[in-house]
Amino acid sequence: MSGGAIQLIKVSQSTMKKLIIANWKCNPATLKEAQKMFLALRGGLKNNSKAEAVVCPPFVYLAEAAKVFKNQSSVKIGAQNCFWEEKGAFTGEISPKMLKSLGVKYVILGHSERVMIMGETNEMTARKVNAVLKLGLTPIVCIGETAEERKQGKTSIILEKELKESLQGVAKNQMTKIVLAYEPLWAIGTGKACSVDEAVKAANVLRRTRKAPILYGGSVHSQNAAGYIAARLDSARQAGLDGLLIGGASLDPKEFLAIIKQIR
Repeated sequence: MSGGAIQLIKVSQSTMKKLIIANWKCNPATLKEAQKMFLALRGGLKNNSKAEAVVCPPFVYLAEAAKVFKNQSSVKIGAQNCFWEEKGAFTGEISPKMLKSLGVKYVILGHSERVMIMGETNEMTARKVNAVLKLGLTPIVCIGETAEERKQGKTSIILEKELKESLQGVAKNQMTKIVLAYEPLWAIGTGKACSVDEAVKAANVLRRTRKAPILYGGSVHSQNAAGYIAARLDSARQAGLDGLLIGGASLDPKEFLAIIKQIR
């Protein structure tokens, strides 16, 4: 990685819950299937004092999720995206105010698929981040480099640029209310997960200027999750990763619960 020496920031994790996020993307195909998945998760997500699970289904299933997990404090509801206005003539968009009214607590923003497929920009992400914060919701801001940028040794430069642009306009007193997710574009949906050391190095690039929880996302499953959760970069035992953003593996309740159970 380029960009000079990394200055590690020590973060106490003794009382910090790991944030484990299930991003269902455009799945499942029916409400009946979604209900079945919610119920399968509900029983297995009880009483985990070390983790906070966030379930992010498609918009159309959010109300059902809120109903199923209503009395479960260890589970929060998240959305996969939102618009930056509260209301108006914006056909097809969902506002953060609408999400809040459904009990949503977290919103994923700047996800690689929104960038690569939908053409969203860092400027658009920044507008969404500010709108989400205004409503008291927690944005999960995704940051990551492409395979070519990684090959060229530009990871640090790209991450710092994306971070600066995606958080443009955010007030200083709001910075601590943001969650960052290191999500290398070359690892999303490829089955080629980032190594633990590389993920932690990237996380510490983000920590140079932002003391925020850092998650890792990219081909995470029950066989490799523990390495990221318990990750430490060196013998000084500097802070590693604070949680995971899980895509495909979160669609299997047994697999997602297996990841949660690894948190001690």
